[in-house]
Amino acid sequence: MQRVCFLLKVREDRIAEYRERHAAVWPGLRAALTATGRHNYSLFLRDDGLLVGYLETEDFEAARAGMEATEVNARRQAETAPSFESLDGARPDEAMKPLTEVFHLA
Repeated sequence: MQRVCFLLKVREDRIAEYRERHAAVWPGLRAALTATGRHNYSLFLRDDGLLVGYLETEDFEAARAGMEATEVNARRQAETAPSFESLDGARPDEAMKPLTEVFHLA
């Protein structure tokens, strides 16, 4: 099982909206995340907009590709893209670059 951690930056003027969107994640999106192999998925948001994501999956690239093929993901990415800084033309899910794990206490 791969443990994947990534960072994104939510625009400070969109933090409240971003929190609200995640208080009621669409059931179809939840189902797609699970069906495409993401487990134990968490997002943590600092008051300055730093977003830390964590998930576990058998194959991160396969999970990413599976989500990319869903209609619900396309709608979600279009909806949330304006909330992020520094995407350089990428969708938020494309900007999720895994950090290198340097320590894990099992």
